Amino acid sequence: MSHDGPVVVIENLVKYFGSFCAVDHVSMMVKKGEIFGFLGPNGAGKSTTIRVLCGLLAPSEGRASVNGFDVSTQPELIKKSIGYMSQKFSLYDDLTVDENIEFFGGIYGVAKSLRKERKEYVLEMAGLLERRNSLTRELAGGWKQRLALGCAILHQPPILFLDEPTSGVDPIARRTFWDLIYQLADQGKTVFVSTHYMDEAEYCHRLALMFRGKVISLGTPAALKDELGIYTLLHLETSDLVGSITALENQEGILDVAVFGSGLHIRLKRETQAEEMIRQLLEQGGIQVHKLEPIPPSMEDVFVARIEEEERNPA
Repeated sequence: MSHDGPVVVIENLVKYFGSFCAVDHVSMMVKKGEIFGFLGPNGAGKSTTIRVLCGLLAPSEGRASVNGFDVSTQPELIKKSIGYMSQKFSLYDDLTVDENIEFFGGIYGVAKSLRKERKEYVLEMAGLLERRNSLTRELAGGWKQRLALGCAILHQPPILFLDEPTSGVDPIARRTFWDLIYQLADQGKTVFVSTHYMDEAEYCHRLALMFRGKVISLGTPAALKDELGIYTLLHLETSDLVGSITALENQEGILDVAVFGSGLHIRLKRETQAEEMIRQLLEQGGIQVHKLEPIPPSMEDVFVARIEEEERNPA
């Protein structure tokens, strides 16, 4: 990852739709070569922020610049200098893979002398050389996703905005897509990516956790997990998942209980002598404890904990 200066600068950015505040005084900077993740639930303001940064929406208040261009006064220059991939792929299903790449090469103003070279690069990067003559509608979701990414980088933009690019594709295709993102970052490109998949957040150099239009946490995945160090986190598996939740919720010292896979994650105040108390509470309800052990936090734990704090402390 490069340590050059910021290529995205956001200062007190606000975006209203009527009386609804979709983006609420967001500030951050993204460095060149960074994979910067936007994590949050649907409706958190991730896509709106990205569309402002891409010059597609004008901000209501505040300022932002991308590649040195101001989003309010130079949106057309921003559009020419970025790659953008939205949640809904903008590919043409009735064109072949080759024809889609040719079309987007023209849209992005790639010089005719370079189009063949750029097309071959995209086909090879996306693993689509043998599918170049296939109709796009015949491609599986993961292949369409790679083609859409390839079309977004035809003009070699220094920064990419990927808005929930892996939504709706299988985990293997998502992992392959992230391998491509790493390749692009290694080439010096900056990648700004939004997601609601917790495992994808781990792949980012830094993260902004968004909720109700605000950035509620910002830092590396490791730093955000370290913030939970003031708590104890336990993993619990029992004979009765629902009964366990009922027995443990609202008990003294237990901050929250969340379903995680086939078990529960329990967050407690650090000083709480919890394990014996939990065992006693469950035994009183006739619930057998199969596993109860302290664990390091995941990004999902961070996400749940921070949002619960926001819910308890409304602005």
